[in-house]
Amino acid sequence: MHDVSQRTDLEAEALLEVNNIEVIYNHVILVLKGVSLAVPRGGIIALLGGNGAGKTTTLKAISNLLHSERGEVTKGTISYRGKSIHQSDPSELVKNGVIQVMEGRHCFEHLTVEENLLTGAYTRRENGEAIQDDLELVYSYFPRLKERRKSQAGYTSGGEQQMTAIGRAMMSRPETILLDEPSMGLAPQLVEEIFEIVKGLNEKEGVTFLLAEQNTNVALRFAHYGYILESGRVVMDGPATALRENPDVKEFYLGMSEEGRKSFRDVRSYRRRKRWLS
Repeated sequence: MHDVSQRTDLEAEALLEVNNIEVIYNHVILVLKGVSLAVPRGGIIALLGGNGAGKTTTLKAISNLLHSERGEVTKGTISYRGKSIHQSDPSELVKNGVIQVMEGRHCFEHLTVEENLLTGAYTRRENGEAIQDDLELVYSYFPRLKERRKSQAGYTSGGEQQMTAIGRAMMSRPETILLDEPSMGLAPQLVEEIFEIVKGLNEKEGVTFLLAEQNTNVALRFAHYGYILESGRVVMDGPATALRENPDVKEFYLGMSEEGRKSFRDVRSYRRRKRWLS
């Protein structure tokens, strides 16, 4: 939609830049159609849109996890700290400070919570004391995990598994976390708790976040900037505060209009009559 070179001052010092990428699956299915975005150092950037919009594919394109699903970036560039990364090995990206927390949590169910967390430090070369310090840091953000640290991860709740997945990512000492659908399947109170922890990690530990999320309402309360995807294209982007107040975003993603709250069916039929996207 926009070239990265035309970005605002907020994004002038972008840590991660995605410029006009296309992604094709199985050599024929075009999933992303010219997606551009920028993630500034120390930012929380939200990638928004409904199911099938292309959010997860965008994250996997950045972290080079497309090949296992017969997908590939066929056009455009992806760079991190000014260097091209879209041909890099995923393990190299982790060493460079970029890690993805996959949708669906993906814990090692047969391992304990603490063993899961320690797998996140696998690539590190420091001594045990440094890793133990980071484990205690993770527990300070996720006190519930400390209580459940000896429990098998497969027997913990969905919220605890999401916390474990984020905590495991933190154990690799990341600079940037790609967080895919953190609210999926969780009760509203837990969603709020997870996002508060993301905010804390961002503000106190300096972790940069790019998060893909269907829950536009909560994401725009915690993010600094947002990109809205539909059918593999960025159809709108801007500061989170501006997107929250945008009438089209209210209408289509927050379920609100000037007349008040609309049902999903009303919004869906209205969208068929008035396409605000190109």
